[in-house]
Amino acid sequence: EVYFKNLSKQKQKEIMEKNGNNHKLRVCVATCNRADYSKLAPIMFGIKAEPQFFELDVVVLGSHLIDDYGNTYRMIEQDDFDIHTRLHTIVRGEDEAAMVESVGLALVKLPDVLNRLKPDIMIVHGDRFDALALATSAALMNIRILHIEGGEVSGTIDDSIRHAITKLAHYHVCCTRSAEQHLIAMCEDHDRILLAGCPSYDKLLSAKNKDYMSIIRVWLGEDVKTRDYIVALQHPVTTDIKHSIKMFELTLDALISFNKRTLVLFPNVDAGSKEMVRVMRKKGIEHHPNFRAVKHVPFDQFIQLVAHAGCMIGNSSCGVREVGAFGTPVINLGTRQTGRETGENVLHVRDADTQDKILHALQLQFGKQYPCSKIYGDGNAVPRILKFLKSINLKEPLQKKFCFPPVKDNISQDIDHILETQSALAVDLGGTNLRVAIVSMKGEIVKKYTQLNPKTYEDRLELILKMCIEAASEAVNVNCRILGVGISTGGRVNPREGIVLHSTKLIQEWSSVDLRTPISDALHLPVWVDNDGNCAALAERKFGHGKGVENFVTLITGTGIGGGIVHQHELIHGSSFCAAELGHIVVSLDGPECLCGSQGCIEAYASGIALQREAKKLHDEDLLLVEGMSVKKEEAVSAAHLIQAAKLGNTKADSILRTAGTALGLGVVNILHTMNPSLVILSGVLASHYVNTVKDVINRQALSSVKTVDVVVSNLADPALLGAASLVLDYTTRRTY
Repeated sequence: EVYFKNLSKQKQKEIMEKNGNNHKLRVCVATCNRADYSKLAPIMFGIKAEPQFFELDVVVLGSHLIDDYGNTYRMIEQDDFDIHTRLHTIVRGEDEAAMVESVGLALVKLPDVLNRLKPDIMIVHGDRFDALALATSAALMNIRILHIEGGEVSGTIDDSIRHAITKLAHYHVCCTRSAEQHLIAMCEDHDRILLAGCPSYDKLLSAKNKDYMSIIRVWLGEDVKTRDYIVALQHPVTTDIKHSIKMFELTLDALISFNKRTLVLFPNVDAGSKEMVRVMRKKGIEHHPNFRAVKHVPFDQFIQLVAHAGCMIGNSSCGVREVGAFGTPVINLGTRQTGRETGENVLHVRDADTQDKILHALQLQFGKQYPCSKIYGDGNAVPRILKFLKSINLKEPLQKKFCFPPVKDNISQDIDHILETQSALAVDLGGTNLRVAIVSMKGEIVKKYTQLNPKTYEDRLELILKMCIEAASEAVNVNCRILGVGISTGGRVNPREGIVLHSTKLIQEWSSVDLRTPISDALHLPVWVDNDGNCAALAERKFGHGKGVENFVTLITGTGIGGGIVHQHELIHGSSFCAAELGHIVVSLDGPECLCGSQGCIEAYASGIALQREAKKLHDEDLLLVEGMSVKKEEAVSAAHLIQAAKLGNTKADSILRTAGTALGLGVVNILHTMNPSLVILSGVLASHYVNTVKDVINRQALSSVKTVDVVVSNLADPALLGAASLVLDYTTRRTY
């Protein structure tokens, strides 16, 4: 292991030398406030951990050095970073003029610092006015700039500042694909954009503090329980200060009426913050028994507080970004975050103009638990950023180039540190095997894992989590970005809640099972669950014969008989999630008994189990084997033996197969007369043996108006896994936030 680690480091060193980095890359990280430090700290730790490649200089300025905002530079010292320079750059006044003067003061002080440090590259985060001063100074002094979180959209002056920094920066690290596309639309060089995810996710997704109750008690009191308190964080909107102060007043009134323990953090240093603090004091928030008002909470502890809160309210970007990783309900007030991508845990109250409106939002959101969202990161941002830094070629001209329209149609790059393949984790719960695969957007199974499906619920869930975690870790190595987890399972499923309501007899101990919550909590990924027949139909709609077809039906012919119905491009689930149980269409009143307890179902004739039953009867009567066939003593007779016998001229075996195909054909005729699809897709191992018989039955039995239907055999190698992946890929790529 040590050998390979050293070999990897040697290769990275060779890359840096090839790019003109014969010396350690001198990186200056400038942090202005508590919020940007939470994003920059993971990168700083990563840089510090590789002294053979990097030299780190830390510059602290802005509200870090103001007592009213918690003197947050101390947390940087507590993290054991040497602060090279402290710059007092904030002009007090907390109004528009003070912000402008603060930018001017920073521009006056920064040149001397940068002359002394002479960094190869400066890392600047976000969209604060302090960051604009940093980027302006570095650009004018011919220092390369790496901008974190460019390309995003919110709803205030921050947008203008963020995009201004983008135009000054030489390299860009963005968190979402939308942000990446915005950067490209802004004419930034494709090769200098890294889609890495948010660095803070590297820390918060690995947060495993079991003693979170002690943190909650420290900040909120001894008698507080998890999910029974609120975190409030609201900042002024600099483009409409009066309205934002009024909204803050209404928020506090609503929180007082809601009567839950609440942790209120002081606002940032923007214009209007002084007036917001006055509102807090006017309402007695600092002395109210239900409230705890604080200037600053260390990020490690803040993570635990929001992760276990009943709700977060305000207009901080933290609410729409980081908090989604825990599924904590969020109420986003006003326009400050308009345009941000959000998970389903965020309820927007754009026009928060009455106390009742905010109170109603609290009643709707408080105490809920949503699926964890990883829109902004997967916990692997820092390794990507460090790799990106090492790839920077210092021999390249400093003057940046812009890629003016037309933008390339295909913006994907074949460079592993720039763009990864959007993919899904697909899980197939079969009666015998449990399979997990990494599936790309194009339907390519990148990697597949197979284990025997355990017999008990506990062992099965434990194995699913173990296999998914292993696959998610491997996804980074094979250059795939996992968007979510899709699960295909037998039985009746409530896809809205992610619950298996009733399972088939093939999967034991698998009823009333909540699959979404434990898997989402463990992987910090959204999870979708559906019946295996529905998943097969989704696979056909996205990757197979059903692509672009408005109305079609898929029938799975395997161990059992299942299926899915797509009507007007949408999957039909039914009022009790029992639609498309096509295997249990009755085609004979006195037919063989089915596993469901009824008689004469398609499944009782045409499933693999039914064919195996008939094969055993023939074998017991010594009527199965013909010349060229043999069955070993220890070998179980199966449907495959029946099919082989029919091919070798066994008339009784052939008759059984034709009866099974006829039963399936009659079921298809019933479907045609009920749903009138334009296409029927036969899927599964038995499909090719039934397709001709099914067509014959349609020609004999169906109404003339539906005889023109196309009946085809699926060309998908693995519809169960592809369908599970489709649950994720269809939803995550078409959803509008």
